[in-house]
Amino acid sequence: MSFSGIQGHLLQVTVVGCTNLKNTEWISRQDPYVCLEYGSTQHRTSTCTDGGKMPIFQEKFTFSLIERLREINVVVWNSNTVTYDDFIGTGKVQLQRVLSYGYDDNPWPLQTKTGRYAGEARLIMRYEKAQNPVIPFAPSAPPYATSPYQFPPYSTLPQSYPTPSPYPAYPSYPSSMYPPPSTYPPPPAYPPPPLPSAYPPASPYYPPGPGFYPPPPH
Repeated sequence: MSFSGIQGHLLQVTVVGCTNLKNTEWISRQDPYVCLEYGSTQHRTSTCTDGGKMPIFQEKFTFSLIERLREINVVVWNSNTVTYDDFIGTGKVQLQRVLSYGYDDNPWPLQTKTGRYAGEARLIMRYEKAQNPVIPFAPSAPPYATSPYQFPPYSTLPQSYPTPSPYPAYPSYPSSMYPPPSTYPPPPAYPPPPLPSAYPPASPYYPPGPGFYPPPPH
């Protein structure tokens, strides 16, 4: 994709920070800073003291675009007070996406002098005269950035309400509308029936003894 007529237009670049930088210190935490080079224009961020492998800068710079130059050089250094600064890594930022859509927030890989992975640099670039501008709703946040929206946790669980019954409720009436309960006297106590004898009573009639029968006929 070719971009013509960009000479002198302004490109806004925000250096957000770096992630997973190569560590150049043995004992203390390193103090990184970032340099941007575009044509003859150079910008340098402030030093992130004790930034270590995850420095944050949030510094904004402006470049005047050059017609046939489509990349920005990024160089990350470790600041030293006694010796020379230590080289951490370098990378190239391509401008095709931001020139086409007006916005780019992708991270860019960094390499050592031998071509090994040295971390990533996070930039946010904006170009107001893009051919197909898009409005970013929310740029993808780096892993070290905190969300600007903080919601307090619930101290108590939300109150739950009972589910209404599907049946209609019956009206309640005052107790005066109901007759009082009847107060009848208890039934009389009857004597218990006599228990039956275990043996039947002896009969007063016994068969006659011998001698009471007539003699047999001869």
